[in-house]
Amino acid sequence: MVTVFFFWGFIAAGNNVFIPFCKHYFNLDQFQSQLIDFAFYTAYYVGALALFAYAAFGGKDLVGKWGYKKSIVYGLLFSALGAAAMIIAVNANTFAGMLVGLFIVALGFSLQQTAANPFAISLGNPATGNSRINLGGGVNSFGTMIGPLLVAFVLFGTAKDITDDKIAALGLSKVILLYIGVGILFIAAAALFYFSKKVPAGILIEKTENANKALYALLIMTGLLIIMFAPVFNSYKTDLTNASDAEKHAMNAYRMKWLLGALAVVVVGLLAANLSAKKKAAGWGAMQYPQLVLGMLAIFVYVGVEVAIGSNLSELLKQKDFGGYESVKAAPYISMYWGSLMIGRWAGAINAFKLSEQAKNILKFVVPLIAFGVVIGVNTAAGYDEGPLYYYVICVLVQIAASYISKDKPARTLLVFSLLAAIAMVIGCMTTGTMAVYAFLSGGLFCSVMWPCIFNLSIAGLGKYTTQGSAFLIMMILGGGIIPPLQGKLADVIGIHQSYWVPVVCFAYLALFAVVVKQILGKQGINYDAADNAVGH
Repeated sequence: MVTVFFFWGFIAAGNNVFIPFCKHYFNLDQFQSQLIDFAFYTAYYVGALALFAYAAFGGKDLVGKWGYKKSIVYGLLFSALGAAAMIIAVNANTFAGMLVGLFIVALGFSLQQTAANPFAISLGNPATGNSRINLGGGVNSFGTMIGPLLVAFVLFGTAKDITDDKIAALGLSKVILLYIGVGILFIAAAALFYFSKKVPAGILIEKTENANKALYALLIMTGLLIIMFAPVFNSYKTDLTNASDAEKHAMNAYRMKWLLGALAVVVVGLLAANLSAKKKAAGWGAMQYPQLVLGMLAIFVYVGVEVAIGSNLSELLKQKDFGGYESVKAAPYISMYWGSLMIGRWAGAINAFKLSEQAKNILKFVVPLIAFGVVIGVNTAAGYDEGPLYYYVICVLVQIAASYISKDKPARTLLVFSLLAAIAMVIGCMTTGTMAVYAFLSGGLFCSVMWPCIFNLSIAGLGKYTTQGSAFLIMMILGGGIIPPLQGKLADVIGIHQSYWVPVVCFAYLALFAVVVKQILGKQGINYDAADNAVGH
């Protein structure tokens, strides 16, 4: 199952190379080129919402009916259709068509994620489900790390010597070959999964309960999001090439106003739904559970902050106080950020294996250091100078210490890592140079194990609403399409360095969620931190 986790990271990170190509080839500005990420992450929301709407109107949970196994297979095949759409769009030389192709690819990912995450949790003790998701997440992060390197190799023949001239001169034929290969890989993974007899079907036969109130609330929220997004993306038609600084500032303020409105729609909408469900649970489905609603906000914030730190890092490193690196020389730092996610997830996956406590404690120390060596080695092999990052091992040692302190308990782990991430961001915001760069990079280390903790805690106790709750959580990957551009627009106003106070606020909420959700689950008789539930951690 971890093969599908690899694809999610590989394709998403590969967009980091595809974005500059589209920017040069189609003569786009920075804002227009970011439509690629927006189309990609918005598809998760649309796909998960469509699954829920089908269940609400049809009375049947589509993923539960198909089973986790077939749902993942169908999701992979749907992504293969997206690759085919990309090939057609590239051949037709249309940027809008490429956005549609990427949207379809990510729709398939949405179906895969809706099935794969609860499937991984269901394969054993729910209390140790976060370790199994971490195992998949470790492979996902490996795909995230090598994705840009492999895509760059396919398109340019090398990763370290990419220049704007090379990107601008790239022919569409290589992009077509790239997505032919991606499509074939999707189909091969689907076949591997389908014909594996050891993979259980994962069919849920429990009846889907009425959740019309939740559906209407989400549809209203979707309508409001469209209203908020429309002015922002309609503004991309405005040519700011020869605009004055005042005109550019006015446009940035205009776009940021509507992006803040989109953020408010999500936060206020979900909190209002939770308050309404408390008064009368009937019709709210999974959203009657406060851990799920607050978890939706947590996933929204988590995905948003993870993407935002990485997406804005290249611009930060261009500043004189942070090295003044050109895009090529900044590549090792970008790779280390995404590699940091792999380091933490490899460590978090140790508990997915049946090992003695002594062996686990040893591996918790050794594995992160090995993973750090892998990140250094891969980038060195690609021709990058990794010397300035050798001392980053100090941050890895802090992550190792945090893993011992958290004792692999979901709520405690989320709290410890969120607090450390917030502290790291504050240090980064208040300093410059190597210390600040290391602090921002360490956000990847601390983000690494948050997804499984949030997911596990959010669907705890949902029972027959588990798949529905999973779909709701996948919708909130939408955060990757709102928080990063919001930080980017804020950077235009107060500077890229100080814009990193946005991650501070995000991590503060995640720490608060860790405290509150433990109390909520405790009232429902669920305690993942209890000794009997921690067995195997």
